[in-house]
Amino acid sequence: MSGFRIDVVTIFPEYLAPLGQSLLGRAAARGLVSVGVHDLRQWTDDVHRTVDDAPYGGGPGMVMRPEPWARALEAVRPPGTRLVVPTPAGRPFTQA
Repeated sequence: MSGFRIDVVTIFPEYLAPLGQSLLGRAAARGLVSVGVHDLRQWTDDVHRTVDDAPYGGGPGMVMRPEPWARALEAVRPPGTRLVVPTPAGRPFTQA
């Protein structure tokens, strides 16, 4: 194993099941990469496994609750590793 590890935390882990049949799945089968898909709802603390809530102060839509994310990252992310969070406010990804 090369030590390259990818962990994905999502509220829809079943959507990522096809990764096992992709190039990434073949790389994992050869031991080149380790891929973990985790359900964010396992780090909630209420009976309904709530991961979102209405925005503070009102308004349309929902926002993600920070508590499940904090617990998930603490459980999944090894110390000293890089964290990549896709966001519209982030720096564009390029392969260069």
